[in-house]
Amino acid sequence: MTKKINIIQVSGKRKTAIARATLRKGKGRVMVNNVPIELYKPEIYSLRIKEPLILSGAISTEVDIKVNVRGGGFSSQSDAVRIAISKALVEYKPTLKQVFLDYDRAMLVPDVRFKEASKPNSQGQARSKRQKSYR
Repeated sequence: MTKKINIIQVSGKRKTAIARATLRKGKGRVMVNNVPIELYKPEIYSLRIKEPLILSGAISTEVDIKVNVRGGGFSSQSDAVRIAISKALVEYKPTLKQVFLDYDRAMLVPDVRFKEASKPNSQGQARSKRQKSYR
């Protein structure tokens, strides 16, 4: 019961990293910033990105996914890519939504936490302040 859609475009965010994924019919190729997922480094983040592909099973072999990701670090970028790929696969085949939610809700629902902004008189720290002495 897959939809007859030529191209699906979705995005995923984590902190300051933004990933834009494009899904289309193909042979199962996954590219992240024009690098095949098998060659993506560091390998721990490559495995994290592959989770939605593994859970989707045979569906991931009938579509090509191209992801562009900018901003953030390795970890944030991999989480943003993971969310974007999951959203694209769910839009392609809606029955996968419950599978992803049961495995890890963070695959479809982004984490809204950000680094706390630095405050005045705190030397670059968000919460610690300079001690005051009144004696």
